[in-house]
Amino acid sequence: MKNPNPNTENFFERVYEIARQIPYGRVTSYGAIAKALGTARSARMVGWAMNASHNLEDVPAHRVVNRKGLLTGKHHFEGTNLMQQLLESEGIKVVDNQIIDFDKHFWEPEF
Repeated sequence: MKNPNPNTENFFERVYEIARQIPYGRVTSYGAIAKALGTARSARMVGWAMNASHNLEDVPAHRVVNRKGLLTGKHHFEGTNLMQQLLESEGIKVVDNQIIDFDKHFWEPEF
């Protein structure tokens, strides 16, 4: 069935365009992506887009976290700690679902 709201598909693709730009070893937040898109109050919608991206291998959803550096989307990844493992493989330390030195690893998107 086709999505009844084509604007959602377009929004999700714009989110993915930004997510694809997140550099290796860096992270950004749902809110930062929303702000870069000019829709600062749509961080939750960015989260929905990230949840829907797991069948897209070129979208590094593991690099998108909440505004405090918490791995709030980790339950959408296969395996118990896959999101954390992917981040740690890029040199980002995570303790108790929290990115250590979040400010150091944060990437501010521009669109």
